[in-house]
Amino acid sequence: MDGFLQKVERLLRFLYILGGVCLIFIMSLTIADVFLRLMNQPIVGTYELVCFGSSLVIGFAFPYVSWRRGHIFVDFLINLFPGGWKNGFNFVTRCLAIAFFILAGWNLIKYALDLYRVGEVSPTLTIPYYPFIFVVGICCFFQCLSLLGDLVKIRGGRL
Repeated sequence: MDGFLQKVERLLRFLYILGGVCLIFIMSLTIADVFLRLMNQPIVGTYELVCFGSSLVIGFAFPYVSWRRGHIFVDFLINLFPGGWKNGFNFVTRCLAIAFFILAGWNLIKYALDLYRVGEVSPTLTIPYYPFIFVVGICCFFQCLSLLGDLVKIRGGRL
C-alpha cells in the first residue's frame, strides 16, 4: 500500500502546485491592475479573472492540504478516546466525508454541464463558467482520493 500512498501524494502535490501557479497569476494580475489604475489604465475583467482563479486555487489545493492535515482540527474530544475508538471514529468520519465529496463533485459536474448547455458566460469578458465549476467538481473526487488514502493509513495504524 505504500506505493499507492506515494502515487496519491505525488498526484495531489502536482494539483497543489497548479493551485500555487493560479495563486501567483491572480496575485500578479491584482498587483498589475493596482499599478495600472494609478495611470488610469485598469485591466478590464480583473475581478472576474481573480474569482475564476480563486476557485481553481481552492479546488487544486484542498486535497493536498487535507492529505498533509494542514487544515484545522478540533480533536480535543477525539483525543480522549482510547486508540481503537479513535481509529473507528476517524474511519467513520472519513467514510462520511467521502460520501459528501462524491455528492458534491457529482452535483458540481451536473451544474457545469447545465451551464454549458445554456451557454452561461461572465458579464465582462464573456468567459464561460462551466470549465471552472467542472474542475472544482473533479477536484472533489481528488479529495475523495485523499480521504481514501487516510482510510488506508488508518487501517495500517499510521494515522
